Amino acid sequence: MKDVFGKALLDYHNGHYSEDIITSTSISDEDVLPLTYLFRDFKDMPKLEQKALKLSKGSVLDVGCGAGNHSLHIQNKGLNVKAIDISRGAIQVSKERGVLHTELKSVLEEVDTFDTILLLMNGTGIFQELTQVSKYLLHLKKLLKPNGQILMDSSDIKYMYEDEDGGFWTDTNAGYYGELDYFISYKGEKETPMKWLYLDFKTLKLACETVGLNCILIDEGESFDYLVQLS
Repeated sequence: MKDVFGKALLDYHNGHYSEDIITSTSISDEDVLPLTYLFRDFKDMPKLEQKALKLSKGSVLDVGCGAGNHSLHIQNKGLNVKAIDISRGAIQVSKERGVLHTELKSVLEEVDTFDTILLLMNGTGIFQELTQVSKYLLHLKKLLKPNGQILMDSSDIKYMYEDEDGGFWTDTNAGYYGELDYFISYKGEKETPMKWLYLDFKTLKLACETVGLNCILIDEGESFDYLVQLS
């Protein structure tokens, strides 16, 4: 990783904001990801994120913490939170913004246990591919304290394959339709492409049942997105 994402966060945090991140996927054109959105307050968060933060309790693990928005809100609630990310820049920004406990690591490297584990902003993305979902879920399950919970969001992107007649086109020889290649660039520098996974609720629920996790639909958003609680 070149940590293009982290460089953008550091620029904004240090007052050097001049342009935004450009994203695209294997099925969508370039789009702008405003850096201001990555530094949002609770009141500016989507309702699913707000719901997840309200449901957070006990000791919390914030997976893929970014600029630390969720962790800071949880800290302000008086809860203990550990913020982790694979972006060195994100961890530095989170620290400088006041997150007390941060670590540069992937969730698969985590060994502590928690009452609440947060995976937000399409939390299933880190699973990368459908074949890896069970591996991640089993590891997350090990990180739960008794009566602990995982709060995670995702989206069913089947709508992106809809044609003008209301039918759906997918390559039957390809993998699951939610498996995408994800591209990021910032100030002309391109990040190494990454795999990113969007999961529909039925597929996620089945995967959870397979590894012995309960999966409850908590709420749905306005753009085919949803929030679940795993226990």
